[in-house]
Amino acid sequence: MMSIPQSASKQETIGVLLINLGTPASYQAKDIRAYLNEFLSDPRVVELPKLLWQPILKGFVLPFRPRHLVEKYRLVWMQGGSPLWVYSQAQAQALQARFAPEQVIVEVAMRYGEPDLGKTLRRLQAQGCDRILIVPMYPQYAGSTTATIVDRIADILKPMREQPDLRYIKCFARHPGYIQALAHKVSSFWQAHGTPQKLLLSFHGLPQRTVDEGDPYQKDCLSTTQQLREALSAYNVPIEASFQSQFGKAKWIGPATQATLESYPAQGITSVDVMCPGFVADCLETLEEIQLGCAEAFHQHGGQQFRYIPCLNDDEVWIDALGTMVSEQLQSWPSTK
Repeated sequence: MMSIPQSASKQETIGVLLINLGTPASYQAKDIRAYLNEFLSDPRVVELPKLLWQPILKGFVLPFRPRHLVEKYRLVWMQGGSPLWVYSQAQAQALQARFAPEQVIVEVAMRYGEPDLGKTLRRLQAQGCDRILIVPMYPQYAGSTTATIVDRIADILKPMREQPDLRYIKCFARHPGYIQALAHKVSSFWQAHGTPQKLLLSFHGLPQRTVDEGDPYQKDCLSTTQQLREALSAYNVPIEASFQSQFGKAKWIGPATQATLESYPAQGITSVDVMCPGFVADCLETLEEIQLGCAEAFHQHGGQQFRYIPCLNDDEVWIDALGTMVSEQLQSWPSTK
């Protein structure tokens, strides 16, 4: 069991809040619509003037998009709910098991939907957590992911006269524990099933404009790719990066995942493994878009073997790495009491 430093362990309990994107409450259209409405109304996510975007969202996206997504969510739904929720819960429980509960209380919340971020933050305070470590579960920093969590927490804290002492983990794209967990995931898969001709790392995409204006996300993704390439160099498997989940007509960062996969067979690459390092928990974008949709596209263009390597989820090596990152942040954190 991990413990916080002796200098802090005699003080009050510290809260650790793991925050991921969010998920519909079910795969019914009404719940998907409610989730999309909150998600796509965030100006950090869709950087268009509200007067321009809201009529499009309300008049064209929300009336039709949820029904299109029902079957996609249904295909990946698990007994305990959406994969993102199931694995996020498992991560929080596994991390809690590594700390004494009288020292650290671990909770999980979502930026959009449930568990509500504000309610979860206040629940940690009610349990005596005056110091709270915020852990956005995004390895690579982006304004539309990590920054919007910071924005939302600031809004939650505004009416509080006595606010908690907060720390944030900005990103962990190059953290040795995270890279080791990814490398262990891939190497274990290859030891069990053999190596492919190529490993494609698929990260979530961003509009090109956001990167041009200074968002470090693409740089973080390429850095993760290089770190993993070095960690797996003994296998001599070429590793490339691509970007998925484009939305709308704007130019997005590339190369695009599906187009890259479709081009491989013509290059003689008929055996490929795909992994999504930007997601620490499997979700719709990894299981439906990649494992199902991109696999079909690859085979339709002449590919023979497509294998999806799951996300880190609640793998023990990853939870150990997460615990290390949390412990590093709790070092020398004096009580304000």
